[in-house]
Amino acid sequence: MVPRLEVTSKKEPFILAKSQVIADPQTNRGTAFTVEERKRLGLMGRLPAAVETLEQQAARAYKQVCRLDDDLDKYIYLEQLHDRNEVLYYKMIIDHIAELLPVIYDPTIGEAIKKWSADYRRSRAIYLSVDRVEDVRPTFEGLGLGPDDVDLLVVSDAEQILGIGDWGVNGTDISVGKLAVYTAAAGIDPSRVIAVNLDVGTDNEELLNDPDYLGNRHARVRGERYDALVNEYLSVASELYPHALLHFEDFGAANARRILVVNRAKYRIFNDDMQGTGAIVISAVIADMKTNGTTFADQRLLVYGAGTAGTGMADQIHAGMVRAGLTPKEAKNRIWLIDRSGLVTDDMEDLPDYQATYARNASEVADWERTDGAIGLLETVRRAMWQPMYADLKA
Repeated sequence: MVPRLEVTSKKEPFILAKSQVIADPQTNRGTAFTVEERKRLGLMGRLPAAVETLEQQAARAYKQVCRLDDDLDKYIYLEQLHDRNEVLYYKMIIDHIAELLPVIYDPTIGEAIKKWSADYRRSRAIYLSVDRVEDVRPTFEGLGLGPDDVDLLVVSDAEQILGIGDWGVNGTDISVGKLAVYTAAAGIDPSRVIAVNLDVGTDNEELLNDPDYLGNRHARVRGERYDALVNEYLSVASELYPHALLHFEDFGAANARRILVVNRAKYRIFNDDMQGTGAIVISAVIADMKTNGTTFADQRLLVYGAGTAGTGMADQIHAGMVRAGLTPKEAKNRIWLIDRSGLVTDDMEDLPDYQATYARNASEVADWERTDGAIGLLETVRRAMWQPMYADLKA
């Protein structure tokens, strides 16, 4: 459903009507303003004579998009439309969601993020700096939003953007884009959301040496200072907007699972890369089990690519196995992770915490075949999947 936003919204009607109504993307309706509305709002002579329906506006806008050959050019056009007429923007996205979702989000948004500072046009987010943690509260308070005015915040520190890595403040659009998906696909009111960038610096030398870069020009801060910013964000956001979901997006492997585990009992927090991806995989597993008449207790899981998303899947399937009657240890023994260094085992150095949970005992796989010192996918499938299945069939 396309949000129907009242022209006067929560702002003082006379002031808004005379100075802001066609400048504010949430209230501007462009050529869809009727003659009566134009008279009432002081817009006579400010628009062409034609009065169009939203459908007519959307048809014109879609034709304009279709004239563009490059997806990044389409992204820029849609971003500019978003900045001047939000209702029209979402109407067109919803009408052509299969075609335009890859333009406003992945994969096109990756190219837009790389050029974000150089092509900077308008901010649709707030920026919280690790160098000024004391500004977190006044930043949110300056928005003038009450405890019942916000449903959702999407925050990213942009350390692991999609498949392109660390892009610092340029990664702001990943939060903005995710919120657009929430509205287009789930009907979340775009006037009740906030996009947030945690600017903790960047280790991307290309950005640090770029004169156009708009973020903090220092290496990515970690440890206590980083945690202080995250903790202040969580504390202030949850206090000011107690009913809002705090969505975390594209955090690096060292922080994503740790932040979720430490804070999920205290805050309404959600990590999309772990829990969102895991939920999609779980739905596929459940559909398969219904077809085959099996349960989670019958499954064996091999995760190929054991990052935060992969281990997030493992966490949720492990939970399903336990609910189906297995003990936590039995469930763990049915899960194998493969990462860049091959099968994850407990004798590997510097195992991240999210992998250590599922690391196999090195003695258990001592006689498994290795290639360049690593146990690969084929050997793991043969030993962990095929042989047990064959043994079960024989039994």
